[in-house]
Amino acid sequence: MNRLLLLLPIMGLLLFGCSNEPTAESPEYDVCIYGGTSAGVIAAHAAGKLGLKTLLIEPGTHLGGLSSSGLGSTDIGNKHAVTGLSRDFYRRLGDHYGIFEAWTFEPSLAEKTFEEYIAEVEVDVWRQHRLQSAEKEGTNIQRITVEDLTAGGASKQVSARMFIDCTYEGDLLAAAGVSYTIGREANSTYNETLNGVQLRKYHQFEDGIDPYVVAGDSTSGLLWGINDEPLSPDGTGDKKVQAYNFRLCWSDDPDNQVPFSETRPEGYNPEKYALLLRLLESREAKGKKRHDAGTYFIINRMPNHKTDINNRGAFSTDHIGANWDYPEASYEEREAIRQDHEDYIKGLCYFLATDPRVPKRVQDDLNTWGWAKDEFTDNGNFPHQMYVREARRMIGETVMTEHHCLGDEVVQDPIGLAAYTMDSHNCDRVVIHKDGKAMVKNEGNVEVGGFPPFPIGYSALTPKASECTNLLVPVALSASHIAYGSIRMEPVFMVMGQVTAIAAQLAIEGQKTVQEVDHQKIVDLMNTDPLLNGTRPDILVDNTDAGQVEAVGTWQDTSRWMGQYKTNYAMTDPKESEASQFSFQTPVERPGKYQLYLYVPSRPRGMEAEWATTLPVTITHQESQTQKTIDLQVHERDWVDLGSYSFEQGGQCQLTLNAGTANGPVAADALLLVPTN
Repeated sequence: MNRLLLLLPIMGLLLFGCSNEPTAESPEYDVCIYGGTSAGVIAAHAAGKLGLKTLLIEPGTHLGGLSSSGLGSTDIGNKHAVTGLSRDFYRRLGDHYGIFEAWTFEPSLAEKTFEEYIAEVEVDVWRQHRLQSAEKEGTNIQRITVEDLTAGGASKQVSARMFIDCTYEGDLLAAAGVSYTIGREANSTYNETLNGVQLRKYHQFEDGIDPYVVAGDSTSGLLWGINDEPLSPDGTGDKKVQAYNFRLCWSDDPDNQVPFSETRPEGYNPEKYALLLRLLESREAKGKKRHDAGTYFIINRMPNHKTDINNRGAFSTDHIGANWDYPEASYEEREAIRQDHEDYIKGLCYFLATDPRVPKRVQDDLNTWGWAKDEFTDNGNFPHQMYVREARRMIGETVMTEHHCLGDEVVQDPIGLAAYTMDSHNCDRVVIHKDGKAMVKNEGNVEVGGFPPFPIGYSALTPKASECTNLLVPVALSASHIAYGSIRMEPVFMVMGQVTAIAAQLAIEGQKTVQEVDHQKIVDLMNTDPLLNGTRPDILVDNTDAGQVEAVGTWQDTSRWMGQYKTNYAMTDPKESEASQFSFQTPVERPGKYQLYLYVPSRPRGMEAEWATTLPVTITHQESQTQKTIDLQVHERDWVDLGSYSFEQGGQCQLTLNAGTANGPVAADALLLVPTN
């Protein structure tokens, strides 16, 4: 029997051929999912709903990845891109908080919700099992070998018809001999403009911050954290990886705090923050009006006095340059890198909270916060999952690039949408010379948006057919560095997880390779049965849906891409016409009760003060009409609940915005009917 024996780079272990017959040590599954990230949980739930015998393997102890480890401020530019079980996740969180959808949430609630998804289906879960190697016959993975950390590292084998790699690192795809890349392609690779080395203005040091231990003396050496390599030309490719951090959960409730002063990390060295001190002193010397904790951390407020803390500015939670070896490191090396990131961030908080050289107004403001005492209780109130923003990226049948993000190229096999800025955090910290003076700069940050949601190709989730034909990759998918920066959002990963579970079911049912699966069948099932439980799907009417909308008066197409539904919204000013109206209308083919919602987009820049505060609407359902007045002051980038209505077979629903009688400009974006099951 001709077997391909593969070497897993991160472990360096070779697995020799053995019998293809499943044994007690080598159970057979329809689907084996490696990685209990948010995508992994949704893929497992979906596979279970589809009746597949499924195994979910998680190297750690917790499920949900970043979504349950502090990333509670959801990065999604356009909610239209969030479909199926991914959308259901945010609605389940909303149910807990008594709202329709919760896009900001506590880590513990997210983890509880992911555990509920697993409990609702018959799925086996192996925690603390790490991949050692994979064995293929031809282009099919026959089995994988994992290390059982609960049993002293004993090896166990798993065979399955289909495999799904849901890790952030792409460990299974690498073990299966699938092509991948790490770092940044040169712009010339895919004829891009935003890839490779990029020296830009955001999250950047102001000019003049001296890089040397003794200011002005290059012989004294560089301050900690600065790379002594020269800066390469813009667009140059390299193996540098955008910075990792942890998304931190703080609390400003004194009864639910662990002070930063009590969590000094082992081996703490204040000299690691000498560059930050130089930045602090510069801001103070220049008399910056705002100088507080929010200058150095993005403080996203979560429910119950908690936060999701992210990197802000030139020196913050991003541990720039410390992760370049992580993607292909051994498990032991990865743990050392993870611990280094944890120590760096704990040290950062300890330094700012306690060092007498820190400006008082910064220190006092920071010390109103502390680690949330009721989160991550098994890990010293520190998140369990490092924010691996990018590691390996598969080189598959299709490679998503900057051109797909901008709409200059469109995939032929769309199965979902991405909807965020092309976003890369800094990759390096270097010295440049300007006007004859040496100064420190961060390199690699890119934030370019302004484009509508764009489709992701199914063939970006599949390896090349010549390499592997029963593996799907929804997280470390096939994309250039800069395109991945737009795609790499947790809601999108969950959508892709569901897509790959459906694809696995179709491949098994049709006895096909994953490359041969008809992407349209995936889309059809996502549209007709998004929760895979037979419930009625939502009904959406967008302002761009010809034949389902009618505008009276003067309405202008307006775009605020990060805060609208789909591609744009219509806007009118009642000063121009007192008769202005906008109507959404749709048939309701499946009878029953529906909850109606109107989407309120972000207000146009410069018009915030002029925006209407109230809006009269008319809801026509069956033969009845209901009049309501919406309070727009409490809604933005959000659905307004218009109440519950019953519809018979073939019923009609119409929502009319009576904009002419509103007290300011009005937007018409989308109507949503959600079945009440």
